[in-house]
Amino acid sequence: MYKVVLLQFGAALVSVALGAMFFGTRGAISALVGGCACLIPSLLFAWRLSRTARTPGASHVTAFFVGEAIKIASAIGILAAAHVLYPGVHWGAVVIGLVVTLQANFFGLLVKS
Repeated sequence: MYKVVLLQFGAALVSVALGAMFFGTRGAISALVGGCACLIPSLLFAWRLSRTARTPGASHVTAFFVGEAIKIASAIGILAAAHVLYPGVHWGAVVIGLVVTLQANFFGLLVKS
């Protein structure tokens, strides 16, 4: 699980470089926000699942679905907070950050445990 999060971190760094290249400093910060909107909830989700896996008698299916709902809600919350706290956000760069970081999940399928 944590390998995918590391891949997402690398993809977020790539998206920051792309945001800087296309939109300048404002784009780099915005791409970082987009990457973090995917990366931070994924990290918390992986941590929660690994903790649940070590708990005897825990419902793994329930933990997965509750964790996924929290992950989606926190990603939306991070994007809403970015809109409020950073009025100069460049939404094109945010989308680049989100898309590139989300695509790291597909590369995570190629990584063997």
